[in-house]
Amino acid sequence: MSLFSKILVNTLPLIPKAIVGYFSRNYIAGPALEDAIAVVRDLNAKGMMATLDLLGEEVQRKEQSLDATEQYLVMLNEIDRLKLDCNVSIKPTHLGMNLDRDFCFDNVKKIVSKARDLGNFVRIDMEDHTVTSATIEMYLRLKKDYEDHVGTVIQSYMRRTYDDIQNLIKEKANLRLCKGIYVEPEDIVFKEMKDINKSFKENLDELLKNDCYCGIATHDDELVFHAFNTIEELNLKKNRYEFQMLLGVTEKLRDKIVQEGHRLRVYVPYGQDWYQYSIRRLKENPRMATMIFQKVFGFKRS
Repeated sequence: MSLFSKILVNTLPLIPKAIVGYFSRNYIAGPALEDAIAVVRDLNAKGMMATLDLLGEEVQRKEQSLDATEQYLVMLNEIDRLKLDCNVSIKPTHLGMNLDRDFCFDNVKKIVSKARDLGNFVRIDMEDHTVTSATIEMYLRLKKDYEDHVGTVIQSYMRRTYDDIQNLIKEKANLRLCKGIYVEPEDIVFKEMKDINKSFKENLDELLKNDCYCGIATHDDELVFHAFNTIEELNLKKNRYEFQMLLGVTEKLRDKIVQEGHRLRVYVPYGQDWYQYSIRRLKENPRMATMIFQKVFGFKRS
């Protein structure tokens, strides 16, 4: 990232919320479940699967987590009623991980139990390093009773990931592998992209070789084509993996993956708590942040 981009990213909180919302609309389905369902219908019509995520994290009160839990139950019922090709993703801190871990477990279990009853699936998202171990432990605890209806996420930029995956392989874990987005200390994560990509490739190959179902979550051409090669070398069946992408990101690559005959799932976030998510996405995409800067200040870099 250039010095200009770094400076620009740090100024994002100063940009009017309405402008951030305008430029973030491609990444977020909207404020309501109905908005998200419309997006999922469109994706399904294009031969793509989806996962719904109710935006929110780091709640301050248990009531917020209980409300989110109820919204996820409604979401699962609607997915079933409308026969959508769609599952759900949840964030542990949204459901109370940092308030009370037993309370969080009960909330997540309620959602996973509903998913099992409806023949659906819940992906437990991975957040920053302070909850990595707790999230993995919660997943493995739930997996004992809800084998085919719950999975979690592993981030390739974490230095601990290879060891985590060696343990999770023994459990035949269902994992989404992504690069990772949280700002973490250098002793916790790899900082250089070459090291993050190397970790992604090594861990992806380990998962696929050991017959762990893997959601290959990346927008990076290099990693997508590496996955193509590994899948071909292992002669994997299409139902043993899927590619995953964020709504509104690298849509040409997304379309190519589908055209090549691979299954692809699009992450569809929605909800009232869209601003924090939008800022994070824009920090990951300095080019889009530059467009916002130009829109607000009428300035163009030469």
